[in-house]
Amino acid sequence: MPPVGIIFILALGLITIFLSVVTVQQGTISITTIFGKFRRILRPGLNFKIPFIEKVFKRISVQNRSSELGFQAVTIDQANVNFTAMLLYSVLNSDEETIKNVAFKFIDERNFMQALVRSVEGSVRAFVATKKQSEVLVLRRDIVEAVKDQLDRTLEDWGYHLIDLQLNDITFDEEVMRSMAKVVASNNLKSAAENEGQALLITRTKAAEAEGNFIKISAQAEKDASQLKGQGIALFRQEVARGMAGAAKEMEEADLDSSLILFSMWTEAVRNFAQEGKGNVIFLDGSVEGMQKTMKDMMAINQLNNIDSNKK
Repeated sequence: MPPVGIIFILALGLITIFLSVVTVQQGTISITTIFGKFRRILRPGLNFKIPFIEKVFKRISVQNRSSELGFQAVTIDQANVNFTAMLLYSVLNSDEETIKNVAFKFIDERNFMQALVRSVEGSVRAFVATKKQSEVLVLRRDIVEAVKDQLDRTLEDWGYHLIDLQLNDITFDEEVMRSMAKVVASNNLKSAAENEGQALLITRTKAAEAEGNFIKISAQAEKDASQLKGQGIALFRQEVARGMAGAAKEMEEADLDSSLILFSMWTEAVRNFAQEGKGNVIFLDGSVEGMQKTMKDMMAINQLNNIDSNKK
């Protein structure tokens, strides 16, 4: 059997080796102290320390961390706003000074979280206190940027960095929410009424324009028809006059009385009146004197036409 002293030395050596080995997990940095004073930082992997006198004081995670919080703020018009937020933060970097700040600025993690949450709440309240309730809902990104601007320097002194602040929910008191709903509803009704009025105005305007264009086109068509009708009647009369003049001239050359033409036209006219009258009452002087008067008038017109023809 080996002596007791050798066994003791071997056991002491094994304990010394065991106490000298430190394993640091990935994403974590360890801090060692000697007699309570900072000694050094240990990186991830296998590390060695002085046994018995060098101790691992704290293990610090350099990974991203998150925390949820809820708080209330008051707007400039005295409306209570309830916030539900999520903080995303991490250790600023792995430098020795940064790690020392993280390890020794606060007694423990609980005190750090309390300071961080209260700082975020204070920054949000200070920003919201300068805004009206109607502005808060659309200033989500502005609130986040304002908080980050105010806290970045403070958190750097603590060894941390605020990566993001997500305002997941922004709500008002129930009474304020009801009043806001009424305002939105009334604005929607107002917009609907305005849109309906504009639509009705456009419809009636277009209808009036269409009616005006229809009347204008109808009047123009009627005018054109009247002009064409008048021109047709004038041409008809000109052709009748030319025909009568030509017939009278031929009868004079044949040594015939031209009044025969007029008598024939008179009898044809009376016959046409009787056939085409369609029940209308037409008064004609059918006496011999009336016929003679009509024939004299027509002969006078014929003579005037002959005089005009000779002048030309």
